[in-house]
Amino acid sequence: MTRATASSVDVSKTTPGKRIVVTGVAGFIGSHITRTLLDQGHHVVGIDHCQGHPTEITERNLRPNMDSELFTLVRRDLADIPLEPQFEGADTVFHVAARPGVRSSWGAEFPSYTTSNIVATHLLMEAAARSGVRRVVVSSSSSVYGGAPDGAVTEGDLPAPLSPYGVTKLAAEQLALAHARCTPSGPTVVALRYFTVYGPRQRGDMLISKLIESALSGRPFTVLGDGKQRRDFTFVADIVRANLMAMDADVEAEVLNIGTGVTTSVLDVANLVGDIVGRPVPLEFAQAQAGEARETHADVSRAKDVIGYQPTIDLRTGLTRQVESASRSRATIMSATSSGRQAR
Repeated sequence: MTRATASSVDVSKTTPGKRIVVTGVAGFIGSHITRTLLDQGHHVVGIDHCQGHPTEITERNLRPNMDSELFTLVRRDLADIPLEPQFEGADTVFHVAARPGVRSSWGAEFPSYTTSNIVATHLLMEAAARSGVRRVVVSSSSSVYGGAPDGAVTEGDLPAPLSPYGVTKLAAEQLALAHARCTPSGPTVVALRYFTVYGPRQRGDMLISKLIESALSGRPFTVLGDGKQRRDFTFVADIVRANLMAMDADVEAEVLNIGTGVTTSVLDVANLVGDIVGRPVPLEFAQAQAGEARETHADVSRAKDVIGYQPTIDLRTGLTRQVESASRSRATIMSATSSGRQAR
């Protein structure tokens, strides 16, 4: 089977009208993937237990897709639902659902990570094979590497996760790839290792969301460590493009880095957010916590060769879009709050 190249994969020319399943549809990335699929004319079945975030965040993420007649929402847990009826007739499954969070994966909550990230993936792959699904695109994470001490990491570098979360993400992607390699009648798989995704609708507990909120509110942001740790920040629109490219790429079992190839320190991001907002981010400092990589840095050359992926959104542009989105949301909340007080 030949590899797809940049000239042979065009995300704007995917065949419309396919039945597609998106797991984790109420989440940050899943909701963005779904909106793009609907815009292209695909029929999307979204699966999400809708319990991973506060209700208002879940509904906010679902709202852009709920008005489409091409969208069906299934509010169920992947690990506790018959999946074959949902996968029947589906061409592709975008498996975005997972239990996120590095710090919370330590200790008593770890069993929920194994259920959501590993067991659910196994059940999904078995059901996809029985249902005749052609392709599964798995959302993985740069956390599988554990950091980038010697420069940009490639897919051939030995994974060395620094947290239970990273271990479960590595297990999930490798489990899906094992299914693809060893189940002749099963779906092909592309696992995408995301590097620090940001953008509108990002979770409120993530770095950039917190920095923006601190700049807008004036409340201090607590930097864990010295702030010189570096990340490869990837805008969500580039993540969506990579997923759609992976949907039709001519491969059987691939794992690919999806990042930018550029790293930025936490302190520099804080300064950039402050510059965009027009007000500096007040900073406090606390001890670094276990499981956090000192640097993440993607080599994306293989993704370019295999699916034609290249990043298109620079950090300032992406941050500006997220700041604008956060400012609109903040204004809406403040207006609703003010109206509620006047009504009393």
